[in-house]
Amino acid sequence: MTQLTRKIAHINIKWSLLDRVLLFRRFFSFLWDKILMCSTGKPLGYRRLQHSSSSNSPSSISDTVLPSPGPPSTSGDCDTDADLVVLKISLLGDCQIGKTSFMTKYVGDEEDQRSLQMTGLNLMDKILFMGGARIAFSIWDVGGDQQFVDHVPIACKDAAAILIMFDLTSRCTLNGVIGWYQEARKWNQTAIPILVGTKFDDFVHLPVYMQWAIVCQARIYARAMNATLFFSSATHNINVNKIFKFITAKLFNLPWTVERNLTIGEPIIDF
Repeated sequence: MTQLTRKIAHINIKWSLLDRVLLFRRFFSFLWDKILMCSTGKPLGYRRLQHSSSSNSPSSISDTVLPSPGPPSTSGDCDTDADLVVLKISLLGDCQIGKTSFMTKYVGDEEDQRSLQMTGLNLMDKILFMGGARIAFSIWDVGGDQQFVDHVPIACKDAAAILIMFDLTSRCTLNGVIGWYQEARKWNQTAIPILVGTKFDDFVHLPVYMQWAIVCQARIYARAMNATLFFSSATHNINVNKIFKFITAKLFNLPWTVERNLTIGEPIIDF
């Protein structure tokens, strides 16, 4: 981690200069937006991204959603759940970065999806078909406040994959991913680590040099964690399904055809 610390310090120096430049750019951009708004009489809206479909996946994986199984009770339930494989997935990261929106986008709004909410912990299930078996993703979303760190052990224990998440438009949440990763590894040394940048739809509006700096820093962190890096957007469903298909492919040794994408301005995938 010493080499990583030196790289982080070097990046922080660059960021301090970039932040000052960005402050002025945002101020003048704000004034320009106000001028345009006054001249057109209409608020400026977000233009929907033109992006490729995130349907690339192993051919044997289906996204068919089935009713989530209830708690086992009788011997009949044992036969019903014989083909059910449960995969626990943990979501970690700071507050207000879009973890819950990310989870809800993947699970969907179906009434038959099982969910459980408690202070600082949110659980949802989704079931899909794969090769004649049923795969149940049990997703554990830990609150980002420091007071909820006590939930990390129960959320990470026995997890098949751990998603360390950050807001692509917030540098402080990116700086915090190393701490979340170290905390998660205290309780689980074998889970697949994935670094996920959220709010890509907002990220693409940043200046190119800011995007480049964030991509570089995120890639350094991903390599330090030996994690796969995805940029995502729950609003536009960019790479949300693809991340879970990637997890399934890794766990069951299925073919994975998605290529790396390091193009600035596009959803990054780096592994």
